[in-house]
Amino acid sequence: MSAPLPCYHCGLPVPPGSRFQASVLQQTRDFCCPGCQAVAEAIVQGGLESYYQHRSETASNPEALPRELADELALYDRAEVQQPFVRHEGELAETCLLIEGISCAACGWLIERHLRTLPGIAEAHLNLSNQRLQVRWQSSQLALSGILKSLRRIGYAGHPYQPDQAAEQLHQENRRALRQLGVAGLLWMQVMMASMATWPEFNLDLSSDMDRILRWVSLFLTTPIVFYCCTGFFKGALRDLRTHHLTMDVSVSLAIGGAYLAGIWSTVSGRGELYFDAVGMFALFLLAGRYLERRARERTAAATAQLVNLLPASCLRLDAEGHSQRILLSELRRGEQVLVPPGTLLPADGIILSGQSSIDESLLSGEYLPLPRQPGDRVTAGTLNVEGPLTVQVEALGQDTRLSAIVRLLERAQSEKPRLAELADRVAQWFLITVLIVAALVGLVWWQIDSDRAFWIVLALLVATCPCALSLATPTALTTATGALHRAGLLLTRGHVLEGLNHIDTVIFDKTGTLTEGRLTLRQVVPLGALDSTQCLALAAALENRSEHPIARAFGRAPQAAEEVRSEPGKGLQGQVEARTLRIGQADFVCALSGQIVPAIPSDSGQWLLLGDQQGPLAWFGLDDRLRQDAPALLAACRERGWQTLLLSGDSSPMVASVAAQLGIDDARGGLTPDDKLAVLRQLHAEGRRVLMLGDGVNDVPVLAAADISVAMGSATDLAKTSADAVLLSNRLDSLISAFVMARRTRRIIIENLSWATLYNGLILPFAALGWVTPAWAALGMSLSSLLVVVNALRLQAPDKAPSATSHPQAPVPESV
Repeated sequence: MSAPLPCYHCGLPVPPGSRFQASVLQQTRDFCCPGCQAVAEAIVQGGLESYYQHRSETASNPEALPRELADELALYDRAEVQQPFVRHEGELAETCLLIEGISCAACGWLIERHLRTLPGIAEAHLNLSNQRLQVRWQSSQLALSGILKSLRRIGYAGHPYQPDQAAEQLHQENRRALRQLGVAGLLWMQVMMASMATWPEFNLDLSSDMDRILRWVSLFLTTPIVFYCCTGFFKGALRDLRTHHLTMDVSVSLAIGGAYLAGIWSTVSGRGELYFDAVGMFALFLLAGRYLERRARERTAAATAQLVNLLPASCLRLDAEGHSQRILLSELRRGEQVLVPPGTLLPADGIILSGQSSIDESLLSGEYLPLPRQPGDRVTAGTLNVEGPLTVQVEALGQDTRLSAIVRLLERAQSEKPRLAELADRVAQWFLITVLIVAALVGLVWWQIDSDRAFWIVLALLVATCPCALSLATPTALTTATGALHRAGLLLTRGHVLEGLNHIDTVIFDKTGTLTEGRLTLRQVVPLGALDSTQCLALAAALENRSEHPIARAFGRAPQAAEEVRSEPGKGLQGQVEARTLRIGQADFVCALSGQIVPAIPSDSGQWLLLGDQQGPLAWFGLDDRLRQDAPALLAACRERGWQTLLLSGDSSPMVASVAAQLGIDDARGGLTPDDKLAVLRQLHAEGRRVLMLGDGVNDVPVLAAADISVAMGSATDLAKTSADAVLLSNRLDSLISAFVMARRTRRIIIENLSWATLYNGLILPFAALGWVTPAWAALGMSLSSLLVVVNALRLQAPDKAPSATSHPQAPVPESV
């Protein structure tokens, strides 16, 4: 069979016999669904079809974007709803929209051009880097809901952008930290040139007037570095001294403050060496490290804020007479009843009063397939109603929902995780105490020997022994290794990952979307009657054509849809195709139509659905969630290292045991809640084990946060990715094997860096105490020590010549998967 044509709009396969076509660029194009066809026609009618000539990536499938009902969009036209995110200036209104569906730069061109053709639009500008659209329009001519509908017509979903207050504050702080870093770097280069010109080693015939001018220029350029760029160090040192706790901030503040004051005295008196170049260098190195740390905290804060996106913005509330009204989620109260149509998210935790359906809980529980629910069953906010309408009585809202409980588990687990910064502070505390004691003794001795030199010798000692190289030894190696792994498809979001991988002895895997691809695929068709496989597949696709169930996606889009389709939650579908009554789903449900016995299932593996009519069964359809091709190699690498492997999944189907058997996993458990997974992890910690967790769903977030090392798939939810210590951007599991090898190399480099930094400080200390180290040589020695640490860390960019685990042959993937 030849490969299916790709959809001209989104690139997905076009089902055989598809009739979705439109004329684009003077040619008839094929589309996979009516959504792509409608979007293409809207683009052509707007005179913007050149978009297809300029795009570098295919567009997103419009049916994969979140749906917005007309009455839901109308809520955005209410003044009280617009108040938080719409600003009014006279007749003009302005807002920021977050746009979904952008795939390349041509999307930005299309959105801006399309909106500017609408009446009342004054300005439309899209920032491709953060996918935020700034719009200014005349609200008297065009409603906000009209703008959102217009975006939907060309294949994009827009939502009002309302940043979380805490995340926005942290973002502003990071911007200020970046400005401080830029100012420090720019001024330091100028200070170095001015200061070095005063050194006798560089200029032996400098006039006294020029020497005095250069000193004052250095002071003028260094002052903004101290009072603008380094204020965080001084505030931190003051806070730590008040709590009787010595940290790196105290050491840095002493070095920067002492060098700056000494430089002022040298400038005013015209005697002694300048230390302004050392001040700038300290600031530049240390501010760079602090900035990278802040960026990691910003990602974590933004992740927690994004959890609110799992809940719908509005819901249908039922009154006493049973009439529904669209309201904002914030207006819903406990005890009220809501109508949840099929294909929509549940707005709150509650109990079903009427209706039958299947609920997709995969985002929260990892369950393999949607579960049937009926009156009396409890449902959870953020889950998806798949098949039938439900009437739900609200029992929990906001902070009382199960979704919020997962966030609290996340915050508690993150607070229990040890931080590398705390370890560095403890080391710096003892180092600083030692240096201060030595400096005080040296100062007393030199005060007796030569009081004029005592201050300069003590200051030279403090500058020469400032723990700059010690503080850079680990971060520079980790940063370099992080860049190398990023190019291999693994993004490290926290610095302790490579160091911690050397101590791992246990690995926990999620199943769906991690070891497997996370989507059902049709693996086999077994005809049972006169119809062949192609004819049976066409009938099944017609039945599943309008279903929102994940199983329906495995059959693709059919050119025709069945009529009078009726869903039986947990059982299957019934409908009319060409005057023939058909059923597909559970074998008992299908055979009840004809009264015949259930035929034998072809295989025990996978998910099997039966298709039949009033005469009897027609065909078996085998579906499966396929294993990732590189999963066997990853498990082989874990076994080589002697690590224990566990499979913890929210899926309660036999697939859990099947995947574990195929991959040789030591311990497999299914049907687990987030609390259950966290309890297993804590038991492993109680046994003294160091755990690596690999997952992809919201249900994995608490375990990801509490594990010693956590890795999320690139296809994972935003919350899971930003709660993890690393993200597999490429979704290739063999990138983890590269991380195992890189961890050993990084540990060796870190040991070398720490050894050199310790050796340098140990050697320079007696020479500085004896007064043999001049201010110039103190600054130069500290700079060279830091430079050597950085250069040694850059060796990690070179590829590893040793054979890695990726060279091992992969175990064959069983045909049944």
